[in-house]
Amino acid sequence: METPAVRQITDSRVLAAMAHPLRRRLMDVLKVHGPSTVGLLAERTDQAPANVSHHLKVLAAADLVTEAPELARDRRERWWRLVTRGLRWSSSDFDADPAARAVADAATSLNLDRHVALARAWHAADEAEQASWQDAAFSTDHWLRLTPEELAELSREMIGILLRWANRDLPDDDAERRPVFVFVHGVPARP
Repeated sequence: METPAVRQITDSRVLAAMAHPLRRRLMDVLKVHGPSTVGLLAERTDQAPANVSHHLKVLAAADLVTEAPELARDRRERWWRLVTRGLRWSSSDFDADPAARAVADAATSLNLDRHVALARAWHAADEAEQASWQDAAFSTDHWLRLTPEELAELSREMIGILLRWANRDLPDDDAERRPVFVFVHGVPARP
């Protein structure tokens, strides 16, 4: 079953469901490893299966994950998959309702915290781990002078590059390919 690429979220209840660190992490594990059982998800997140099961139910109620019964080997085995591979929202979609706007702002903050935590974890990794990647891991920043339209164009180009890499056919060359997290933010700011 092909998973749609991106879902535009306009319901604050969906944002509230995903705006929890473990639920966000479960969605990331499903994105990286594909459909998984509660046991596999518990193992990959160092959580108790009952805790994972609870959070999967919350995500399922928000239509963020769904069961994948065709993968089960018997009636007791429950597999889960993402409904969509990516989520997007605009805080301005929630401006009419202060409570919904607060949820959208919290989801945005959690998202940024997750991005920064993943980068910090890499920089805290031991030297042997970092050395195995030599100079492949990168960080870059630039100050650009852009109009809103130009920033939107840059966004489309950057997302296009990332999608090209994400959707490419992997070579059959026995090279180990580990999950690599890449994030890009382009926001108006003051130096």
